[in-house]
Amino acid sequence: MATTAQIDAVACAAFDIGMGPFALMNLTGPPIALHSTNYLAEQLQTPRYTGAQNLCELVEKGEMWEISEDTDCSEEVATIISERLLGQVFAVSSQIVAEDICSMEDVDRGAKVGLRWMNGPFEIMNAIGVEEAHRMAAAYANLAEFDLPPFFGVKAETGHSWEFNYVDVEQTGSIATVRLNRPEAMNALNETLVTQLGAVLDDLNADDSVQSIVLEGAGKAFVAGADVKFFVDKLRADAFPDIYEFTANGHEVLDKLESSPKTTIALTTGLALGGGLELALACDYRIGTRRSQFRFPETNIGIYPGLGGTQRTVRICGVEAARWAVLAGNFMDSKTASALGILTHLVEPADVNDTMERVASEGKPANKYPGTPKNADHPVAAFANSFFSDGNMSMLLNGTCPDGFDAEDRNVGRQLKSLSRTAPIALRMASELLDGAVETGGDLNAGLALELSSLEDIFSTADALEGLSALIEGRRPSYTNS
Repeated sequence: MATTAQIDAVACAAFDIGMGPFALMNLTGPPIALHSTNYLAEQLQTPRYTGAQNLCELVEKGEMWEISEDTDCSEEVATIISERLLGQVFAVSSQIVAEDICSMEDVDRGAKVGLRWMNGPFEIMNAIGVEEAHRMAAAYANLAEFDLPPFFGVKAETGHSWEFNYVDVEQTGSIATVRLNRPEAMNALNETLVTQLGAVLDDLNADDSVQSIVLEGAGKAFVAGADVKFFVDKLRADAFPDIYEFTANGHEVLDKLESSPKTTIALTTGLALGGGLELALACDYRIGTRRSQFRFPETNIGIYPGLGGTQRTVRICGVEAARWAVLAGNFMDSKTASALGILTHLVEPADVNDTMERVASEGKPANKYPGTPKNADHPVAAFANSFFSDGNMSMLLNGTCPDGFDAEDRNVGRQLKSLSRTAPIALRMASELLDGAVETGGDLNAGLALELSSLEDIFSTADALEGLSALIEGRRPSYTNS
């Protein structure tokens, strides 16, 4: 029906991938491919998946697949190849879930992490329609002489898409642990995750058996910010109201932590960036280890922290330290974060659980927002207090070195360089919002309202689209101050 080259080309188009199945087999080695397909046939009890005769012969000879340069085939043949490949993937995926090997989310996660796919099988089904996906899978199942799991057909008849769960809850005694489970995207905040987190927090806040809520991220990160592609897609579609709705909803979810009657704890034992750091700051306590890292990257990508970062940071560690963190976008290691008060508890990895249980038993903090670094003598806190003082801000925002500082000094030069790489409008707006945090003082809600009220102004700039686009395109942005 088709050559290896033609099948690979159709597969790349159908799955939006860079390497087809035959090229992948050559990369991993045909023996591994044969072992994998035989193992799948055994585990799913589907003889159809047993290694094909030509694959067996290839392995026996110790050869690789020959893949020519000729990838062209007729539209009719391409459709047959595409539907059979998609049908097989959809069928296998549904079997894996039906066998309780793993969840839909894990199947998609495996495809994206292990195979580097842009979208997992169930996400692809949603994109083309579950009913259409079921038709392809049923056609392949008929060819392979096996029955599809019933749940697939039931879902197809509803006309609805698959729904994914990215928030898991486990309760031990009076402590409820909420795990943000999107490790393939470093738990980045998207619409679904934020909405699900809000619903979970509503339930836990109303549950009398829960005294403490602990947030943690699956994998190596706590939360690596918000889903930047969402912002880029909405800006290119001229759909700012969707960005505002997402951000306003984010504010509401973080307020469920801020105003929670429970003791709230963020286990920031990995990376917490942007919106992830803002999520952690809404909690009463933040426990970290030497592996913890924090950063506000927003001014470097054309925007400002919009989920409370300009407000809670000032109230935690003071405006000077907040300027060091937010305006220059400095990375904070665990010791620096602890000194500033970003981390409330810095412990050894082996002591995280004991610390969490002890903090939970102590209840809510007496003063969540001290407004000054926890260790004012720490080098970063002391430097920020002088360099980012009120009197120096005019010169810093204009790109000049403040009086009394040497631009050749390593630390000073690093800050000036960091500030020079930010989007000018975002830098000024972030600075104004930090000042607004000082002015609104004890009225956190008034400060948070300032962030939301300026949202359209920042996202309507050309620099916002440029900075966000550059991030997902892997290049340095070119800002025009417009």
